[in-house]
Amino acid sequence: MGKSLYQWFADTAERHPELPALEIDAQQLSYRQLEQRVLAVAGRLVRAHGAAPRRVGLLATRSLPTYAAYLAVLRLGAAVVPLDPQAPRQRNLDIAAMARLDLVLAQEPDVEQLADEPDGPRLVLPLSAEIRSADEAAVPLPSHAPSPDDVAYILFTSGSTGRPKGVPIRNRNISPYLAHCIERYEVRPGCRMSQTFGLTFDPSVYDMFVTWGAGATLVAPDRHELLTPVDYIAGRRLTHWFSVPSVASVARQLGNLPTGQVTTLRHSLFAAEPLTLELSDAWSQVAPGTTIDNVYGPTEMTVTVTGYRLPANRADWPETTNGTVPIGRAYQHLEAVVLGEDGFQVAEGELCVRGSQRFAGYLDARDDAGRFLRFDGSRVVEDADGTGELTEEHWYRTGDRVRWESGELVHCGRLDHQVKILGHRVELGEVEAAVRRHPDVDQTVVVAVSARGEIQLAAVYTGRPVPSREFGHWLRTQLPLHMVPRRFEHLPMLPLNPNGKVDRNQLVDLVSRSVPYAVGGECGHRGIRPAAR
Repeated sequence: MGKSLYQWFADTAERHPELPALEIDAQQLSYRQLEQRVLAVAGRLVRAHGAAPRRVGLLATRSLPTYAAYLAVLRLGAAVVPLDPQAPRQRNLDIAAMARLDLVLAQEPDVEQLADEPDGPRLVLPLSAEIRSADEAAVPLPSHAPSPDDVAYILFTSGSTGRPKGVPIRNRNISPYLAHCIERYEVRPGCRMSQTFGLTFDPSVYDMFVTWGAGATLVAPDRHELLTPVDYIAGRRLTHWFSVPSVASVARQLGNLPTGQVTTLRHSLFAAEPLTLELSDAWSQVAPGTTIDNVYGPTEMTVTVTGYRLPANRADWPETTNGTVPIGRAYQHLEAVVLGEDGFQVAEGELCVRGSQRFAGYLDARDDAGRFLRFDGSRVVEDADGTGELTEEHWYRTGDRVRWESGELVHCGRLDHQVKILGHRVELGEVEAAVRRHPDVDQTVVVAVSARGEIQLAAVYTGRPVPSREFGHWLRTQLPLHMVPRRFEHLPMLPLNPNGKVDRNQLVDLVSRSVPYAVGGECGHRGIRPAAR
């Protein structure tokens, strides 16, 4: 797969120039019209920078100028570095410095966020919604001939040190993923694709480039439509849906998940959070003609690496120990292994993956320490310390605990979501699964807090309120006493982070503020020793 990320779009624009590429803000652009805007922005970048830039920050929103700018950066062979306009200014300044951005593109009033900062990028350019090809076409553009090893985009994930970690994804990482998805989900001209993910979240790469690589139409929602996903799907005649499960669960809590309206949806994908069998059942009633796939993957492995499709017959659905849909098996062009703390393969442990989608290491090589290992087929022979050269033989340590159940992988939580209670190792995911089984509970997150030096569990949940004493007595029939949360907090809905995932940190803060708790405590881990975060 030697195609660049931009070439997936450009090839379609050449084959199908008149097909609709993008619907946004009550307007529809063909591939030719979108390409004209892309070339205009690319010309402007060359003129402003004096040459083709190397890395460009993009204060990313769902807007026509933003989509055109994203493609324009790729057209110049540069790397896109999406930035979140809602993030703290200092975080974006830190990312700009770590990525060594040549310039930043932003819409008003976001330009002011980074402009005129002494430690900020040298050049911050406003994006205009009125850009056309005529005013920029005279600027000569370099030929588009990137190599498979060129970086297409860099995303920044949270690090335990408080410093974001840069994840460069190269053309050779993304191409096999796009090819897999286009075939797996039958994407072709005439398909109409959702766009639920923010551009700083890597599933947005699926939204854009699986769509454009196959000649389909990207249908961008306005900011209100994601609260009413059924209206978005039915009103826009979507054929493909991809979101975090929270989009569906929050809509259901708000009464915005009616049945009988969705008739066009053929494929539904969910990722980034546990997808419960109960929520899947609700979604299958909303869209009875859709397949439902639960997919999984860390940013470092290029969007997703495993998948499981629920059988069409509800009676054939699996019963898992935690009530979630399996994450399935690794894609055929990838390899996965589950390892225990002794370095040998186990039925339950840390998921490690390698193959063409694996990135080649963090932007700062110091972050590689503890994240890679070599496995000889029977045991771990090297746990990379971040100082040696990474090869294709190295496995990426996901930090996720999984379990084989009936031949499929089931996600059991993060390795760093295990704590010790009264000397016992407790997996927060196991407690969450038990809380979720209560008939009045919709969603739940269990967090660990410290009270007077003792680690205690608190369960935050949505659904119908249950008296805490009654809830605790019920859970004692499900769990050992040391695993039963001491506190129960009912919320109308769980808070979400900018990526649409449940914000666990906000919940820890909420519980910690409500009582004299301090976050912390001793953590233990099942699986090979915890990867450095």
